[in-house]
Amino acid sequence: MKIIFKVNLQERTYDGDPFKRLLDVLREDFGLTGTKEGCGEGECGACTILLDGQPVNSCLIPVCQAEGRGVETVESLGLPEKLSSLQKAFLEEGGAQCGLCTPGMLLSAAAHLRSGGRTDERSIRQAIGGNLCRCTGYQHIVKSIRKAAKKPRRTKSGVCISVKQMLKRDRKQILKECSQKSTRCASRSSAV
Repeated sequence: MKIIFKVNLQERTYDGDPFKRLLDVLREDFGLTGTKEGCGEGECGACTILLDGQPVNSCLIPVCQAEGRGVETVESLGLPEKLSSLQKAFLEEGGAQCGLCTPGMLLSAAAHLRSGGRTDERSIRQAIGGNLCRCTGYQHIVKSIRKAAKKPRRTKSGVCISVKQMLKRDRKQILKECSQKSTRCASRSSAV
């Protein structure tokens, strides 16, 4: 059975068992190994991806449920040579230890910030509540997310905008607004 959906903004086609786990399709068929398998039962959050912008455990989702939808994996956040502000903050603040939970934590945090979620410690802890970490005790993870939320970022058009501003609103609207502005970010700001 052919199943067509978007993965990291690119249309992809999977041709196979419609009940194969989305986790396995991403890793085995599409080569996106950033998504990790932890428990395989939807308890740990290591396999978290964004499905239409919402965090889900990809080990529980049959690929047929992705038909016509948008999937984002950790690979969508940045490249090794050009990390996102969230990824940089995780590195700088020690939010990543063994790395098993990191992709899921990053995506849960990204979804929380994009939705305009509050950046106080309690709200962040609630947002990442579905992701278990056995290494850090969460303090460094929370600190990383708070740090990333505070930094101004440069949009594709080079306009300075705070992460909270940017993530509260629709991306298309932001890009439209940014293309109309002439203000540029300071050279120390990183790319979105």
